[in-house]
Formats: sequence, C-alpha cells, structure tokens
Amino acid sequence: MNLASKVKSYFPKELLELLRDTSKEASKLGQRVYLVGGIVRDLLLGYHSFDLDLVTEGNAAELANQIARISEARLVLHPRFNTAKINSGDFAIDIATARSETYARPGALPTVTPSRIEKDLFRRDFSINAMAISLTTEDYGQLLDPHHGKDDLHSHLIRILHPDSFSDDATRILRAIRYEQRLGFNLERETARLLKRDIPMLDTISGDRIRHELELIFREEYPEHAIKRLGDLGALQRINHSLTGNTWLAGKFNDARQLGKPGELPALYFCLLASPLNGEQLNQLVSRLNPSAKLTKTLKDTARLKLHITQLDKPQLKPSDIYYFLHEYDPLAVKANTIAEDKPEIRHHLELFLSKLRYVKPCLNGEDLQRLGIPAGARLGEILEILHKAKLNGEVTTKDEEEKLARRLKP
Repeated sequence: MNLASKVKSYFPKELLELLRDTSKEASKLGQRVYLVGGIVRDLLLGYHSFDLDLVTEGNAAELANQIARISEARLVLHPRFNTAKINSGDFAIDIATARSETYARPGALPTVTPSRIEKDLFRRDFSINAMAISLTTEDYGQLLDPHHGKDDLHSHLIRILHPDSFSDDATRILRAIRYEQRLGFNLERETARLLKRDIPMLDTISGDRIRHELELIFREEYPEHAIKRLGDLGALQRINHSLTGNTWLAGKFNDARQLGKPGELPALYFCLLASPLNGEQLNQLVSRLNPSAKLTKTLKDTARLKLHITQLDKPQLKPSDIYYFLHEYDPLAVKANTIAEDKPEIRHHLELFLSKLRYVKPCLNGEDLQRLGIPAGARLGEILEILHKAKLNGEVTTKDEEEKLARRLKP
C-alpha cells in the first residue's frame, strides 16, 4: 500500500516540506529513511499527532546535520545513542539509526546494535506501533507492515510481536493498557493471556521506568480508565499492594479536571491515587517509584494534611485560622485534599484558602513598619503577622487602616 497522498493531506505544509527535504538528503547520503511508530498508527486512524519519529538505515547524526543545514532548523545531537532531534517552528522530529535489541535478562535495558528497518520494527512493543512509511525517493509513501498492524487497527486489537515481549520489558504491560483504553481497543487473546502471566515481571523494572509509564498514563485524557483496568488485572497492586483503581478514584479524577490546571493534572492524579495510603504505605510507594523531590513533598504533604484535616471541620473558624493552618502545605496538596474531601465544611474552607486566602497580603512590609518607628526584631515580625491576620479577617482593608493598627501596636 502506498500512502503518499495520505501523507500529503495529513501533514501541515511546513512539516511536509521538512519531510521532503529529509527524503532528498537521505538519498544523497545513500540512506533509506522511514516514518515509524505512533505517527504511522495515528495517520492511518486519522488522529492528528505531529510527534514524528524517523528511522534511517544509516547514520542518524549525519542525516540530521544535513537537514538542519539546509532548513535552518535547530539541531540537538545525542551521539551516545546515535539519535538527533530537529526543531523547526512548532514541530520536532526525532531521528534514530535503525537498530535491533537484545535483553541480557528480563527487565534489563536492551543492548542495541545498528540494523535494518525490519529488525527495528520487530523490537517495538505492539503491531500497531510496528509500521513504517518509506520517505526514500524511489518508494516514497510505501507502507511497511511486516506484523500486520494495519489489520489489527481495523480489528481494534492490541497485539505483541512475540511471546517474550512482556517478560523482556514489563513496562509494555502498562503501555498495552494505556493504548487499549485510549483507542477503545481490546487486547488480542494471546496477548491478554501473556500479559496476565507476566504481571509479576513488573518486579524486574526499575521504579523510575514504572513511574515514567504512570506519568504517561496521567497525561491521557481519561487516565482513570487505564488505572482501573490495571487495578482489575492486579498490575497496580504489583507496583504497590495498597493501590486500587476504583469508582471513587475515577470520580475524583473527573473532579480534578474541573478544579486543576492542565499542567498540574498529572501530579494531582498521582496525589489522588496515593491519597488512600497510610504513612508507611506512602513511604513504600515513594521508595519504589523514586519521584522528584518536588512531587515527593507534594505527596507527603497530601498525606500529612489528610491526617489533621478534621481541624477544618468547624463552622466558626476565622479566615486567619484557615490560612495559618494550611499555608505551610504545598498548594497542590491542599488542592488534592479539596478534591478527595467529602465533608462540605472542610471542603469549603479548603476552597476558600485556594481561591482567596493564600493571595491576601498586608499592604505594609517590614520597611514600612520601620519608617513608622518600629525597630527591626521579633516584635516587628509579630506585628506583621497581626496585620496579616487582620487583613485576612476583614478587620483592616486599606493601607491607612493598617498604619493606624501598626501605630497602636508600636512598642
């Protein structure tokens, strides 16, 4: 099957010109170059996605240098992996040398050697991601589909390429479910059997790689579907025996999309997934997944706030009481608890902090107080806090009122 016309109609003009330049430069260098992986799948499905991966049967760095030279695109080389990234306008293209992979042991990172396109496709995870489109001049647009990925797209199936796929790299278990839920596909029967058989192989995967796959799930439009499916299969519990993906969590993920900003959703999802865990269980999860220091603090603040959150279940609390109870917690941890909390009074106080109280600051600062004759020292700090509380509680609203209060408090 030749997809040249489909390629022409699918890509924006600027990107199409970059692909044609790539084709010409590859021919000059005697290299064959291909579009591979997810972009081929999405093109056949009609989904718009311009994260492009190219594979060349030749030197990727040499080809990338030529493309960057004639197109004035920005180039980043990774000589250790023989890969390159080209950035042009709003688009980015990753170029790699065709390679084969072998695994010294289950869960190990593969040993990579240069190879031909057929072996490069065989090393991939699923048939629908193991297709390529030639960009070489003489057969431009020709589909390479040695593992019948197009048929599996038509049949809505996720299928691995060989029986050892999940045991070689158990992160494919998480990816299989992510694609299954994103695309509304089913696991092919033998793939489903092997996936269940190899769930224990998740123990062979480093925490960093497991966390990365979870982060990719959390970037999906509806990650709760994949999380629930992983829970039903027992894969989630293999990562941490206390994790569950249930109806409550699905509802909270939906609430997160209403309350959270797009950029903070993955961290919010992570906090909500971990929110039912006790302190020991959370420590085990953090130890297993090795999240960043920032995310670790957010997760631990979420758990710490949850332990003491009943202190907010009092209707007579002043705004200053709410602020000074919550201000030392990471705001994302407060937001996660707002989403997880079911008691209206507590939720109201959390929402008040997030929407208003955390932004309230007195007009006067330390220098202003010193100009009023208040010397630097502990008392100055105490007066600033009093002014802040008065501002939070609506007892002062203007700079003049703050100055009057400060003078009354002057030592």
